[in-house]
Amino acid sequence: MQKRYHAIFPATLIFSGGLMFLGLFMEAPMDILRGLWHIVTMQDLLITDYVLIGGPGAALMNAGIVTAISIFLIKISGDPFNGFTIVEMGLMAGFSLFGKNFLNIWPIILGTWLYARYQKEPFSKHASVALLATSLAPLVSYMALGSVHASLPLGLLTGVVIGFILPSLSTYTYKIQNGMNLYNMGFACGLFAMMIVPILSAFGDTPDAVLYWAQGYNRGFATVLGLLCTISVLMGFFGVGQPAWAVWAGCRRLLSTTGRAPSDYLRMFGYGPVLVNIGVNGLIGTAYVLLVGGDLNGPTIGGIFTIMGFSAFGKHPFNITPVMLGVFLGAYGMHYTPNTPSLQLAGLFGTCLAPISGYFGWPYGILAGFIHSCLVLETGGPVAGLNLYNNGFSGGLIAIVLYPTIIAIARHRRPEIQNQDYYDQFEESAPIDTSSWRTSRKAADEAARASGPPEDSSAT
Repeated sequence: MQKRYHAIFPATLIFSGGLMFLGLFMEAPMDILRGLWHIVTMQDLLITDYVLIGGPGAALMNAGIVTAISIFLIKISGDPFNGFTIVEMGLMAGFSLFGKNFLNIWPIILGTWLYARYQKEPFSKHASVALLATSLAPLVSYMALGSVHASLPLGLLTGVVIGFILPSLSTYTYKIQNGMNLYNMGFACGLFAMMIVPILSAFGDTPDAVLYWAQGYNRGFATVLGLLCTISVLMGFFGVGQPAWAVWAGCRRLLSTTGRAPSDYLRMFGYGPVLVNIGVNGLIGTAYVLLVGGDLNGPTIGGIFTIMGFSAFGKHPFNITPVMLGVFLGAYGMHYTPNTPSLQLAGLFGTCLAPISGYFGWPYGILAGFIHSCLVLETGGPVAGLNLYNNGFSGGLIAIVLYPTIIAIARHRRPEIQNQDYYDQFEESAPIDTSSWRTSRKAADEAARASGPPEDSSAT
């Protein structure tokens, strides 16, 4: 492991501890214990807001516990720390506010461990996939607690099967999306769930999406998120041992990237620019929810944490804002309002399509966001709320259609499937020298017209 990444482990522990401390600050310990009991005994189908089900204290406590479990799993397995580690921590913390808990993730992790043993490969190669595959944790809870055939052994077996199958499936789906959907596992899990739901229906089982949505927490959560993001920006400029001007130069280079996966910003630019990017993107996500009249609760904070996590791996202000704008416009086009719960989440999680905006230009980002706002409302039905990364499923479908269409018609080139291996992004940790990159928008446009973005050739 690169020494420059040693700080990720203690920083994640501080973050998870902060979540738990904040939970204790918001509710009494006995209330938190009762809330945790409600959380682990729920079916967890989308959208199940743990802030409403168990209370804000229990939701934050669960998020802190799951985040700590995740970073210890990465550490103990020997999986190298890199930019994607920050992604995983953002995902696990965020989705632990609505769907993942400290019990329903374990069967899936066990299944992936068994897959690694079956393939005679080290678990370190698959530890990241194990964490990402917990997108289907609601299926574990449903088969254990909510199904007409529910039993704890059935829930355990379901999780093991998920964890065993997803590594090979996600490797295949990664390539056909050409790096245009940052939530590859969401697409893979969506395909798996689309197969499982009809099988359940054939046996007389009919899972269905739900809506538990907390309201009235905007002021408190906005204060906490604003403070967290501000600290991240200040740490980026003044707390990493680099001059502020050098961090700013790195930020300018970061903003010139397309974000096409794999784009490990931590390896490219170091801690300073990445921390600044995390803070700024977190503020953008928070502002979006508040400006559309939305609610800061478990699911939306989960979306903001996800944006912040992917700020180390593909997202930056220039490529996420067009997609958000597209979702905003799409809501009115469908005669909805952007503060509809599903569309609030689409505005946040739809930024999985940020590479389309960065690679082809902001008009295509708006187009992708517009299509996403329409499609994501329909993709939840076939998977019956079982896939937490439903926006990733929708984003994958859009990426598969838009990439070859734009390449062939607007760019007059033959579409090609990228050749990067899915596991490369988890295993690489060597720093990448980007000091000679140009930072003008013209340079970024030229990179987008080339066969691949600047980072594609250096990230593998």
